[in-house]
Parts: sequence; structure tokens; C-alpha cells
Amino acid sequence: MTPVIHEIMHAAANPLVPATADLIWSAVVFAILLVFFWFKVLPNFKKNIDARTEAIEGRLALAEKAQAEAAAKTANIEADQAAARQERAEIINAARAEAAQVSVEITEAAKLNAERMIETAKKQIEADTQSAVIALRAEVGSLALELASSVVQNNLKEDKSASAIVDGFLADLEKEGK
Repeated sequence: MTPVIHEIMHAAANPLVPATADLIWSAVVFAILLVFFWFKVLPNFKKNIDARTEAIEGRLALAEKAQAEAAAKTANIEADQAAARQERAEIINAARAEAAQVSVEITEAAKLNAERMIETAKKQIEADTQSAVIALRAEVGSLALELASSVVQNNLKEDKSASAIVDGFLADLEKEGK
């Protein structure tokens, strides 16, 4: 061997490479820490993560359930609103039909009442006309009788034919008066 190679081999160790004992003790400590983390810390960590995962999944399930219930309630409310709108429309249509029927009935009743009033007024007018005619006939008859009496008294003082004329006139007046 050349003295240069020998000197390089026995020369001071590389400062970047640790000594063998340091490597062994570092490996032992690393192994102990690895076992500790593997059996103590990692299971607790996994348990915490699993608990959080379950909690989150539970909350998600509750949220989905609540959302489904809300959707069902919303659908029920919408169905109830649609039913209420339909019922309202039916009630309005029934009320309009009833109002139209009542209007027709009121109009017919008013027409019948007006016809009765007109008929009553016609009968009253006819009765008043009849009584006026009777009163006029009676007045005309008495005037005619007075006139006839005075004519007969002046012209025919004891004539039997005049008496028969007056009696016939009086009989005619009585027939007309009845």
C-alpha cells in the first residue's frame, strides 16, 4: 500500500458519519420510541380519530335525518297548502253559486211581491172605480128622480100614464143599482 492510501484509511474519521456506538444507541432509542408510539400513542390517536369520525358520521346521520324530516314536513305542508287552496277554491265557487241562487230567489220574490202589489192596486182601483160608478149612478138616479118628479108634477098632475112612466124608471134604477 502506498503511504497515501494508508494515511487516508487511518486518517481521522469523517465528521459527517457518526460513530458506530452512536448509530447503535440511536437505533435502540429509535426502536424504543417507535414501539412506544406504535403501541401507546398510535392506538390512542386512532381511537381519538375513530371517535371523532364516529361523532362526525353520527352528526352527519342526524343532519341527514333532520334534513329528510324537514323535507317530509315541507312536502306535507305543501300538500296541506295545496289541499287548502283547493278547498278554498271549492268554497268560493260554492259561495258564488249560492249567491247566484239567492240572487235569483230574491229577484223572483221581489217580482212576485211586485206582481201582488200591482194586482192589489188594480183590485183597489177597480173597487174604487166600482164604488165611484155606483155612487155616480145613485146620484144620477136621484137627480133623474128629482128631475122626473118635478117634470111629472108640473106637466102631469094626475095622469096615470105619467105615474106608470115614473114607476118603470124607478124599477130600472133599482135593477141597475143591484
